[in-house]
Amino acid sequence: MVQRTSSAQWNGTLKEGAGTMTLGSGAYTGPFTFASRFESGPGTNPEELVGAAHAGCFSMFLSALLTKAGFKPTSIKTTATVHVGEGPTIHLIELRTEARVPGLAAEQFAEHAEAAKKGCPVSKALAGPEIRLAATLLA
Repeated sequence: MVQRTSSAQWNGTLKEGAGTMTLGSGAYTGPFTFASRFESGPGTNPEELVGAAHAGCFSMFLSALLTKAGFKPTSIKTTATVHVGEGPTIHLIELRTEARVPGLAAEQFAEHAEAAKKGCPVSKALAGPEIRLAATLLA
């Protein structure tokens, strides 16, 4: 099976320090700080990257399920909103997806989207927080 590796470097104290997160592929390296994670400072944060990973995984898995069922999706766009509460703890992830799938009925789409929410590898890895889904089939 495939293995993926990413890394992070943090220098300094929690509030005054700064770090960098790097994807193993080299496709992304970005700074993060206390402000970018818990306030509105510039840079990224782990939760934003988790959201991007979840949105990407869900979209690909939904495409796979639809294709296996005999449909040809032309586009699937998913946004993941990661809610961070006290602790800090991720307590909710909201997936919002819109797709164009010729010949697919809304009820069928909802069933496939729910299956993708439960079955995508990132959803399985994040099974602790509640994951909500809003799925819209576009004409």
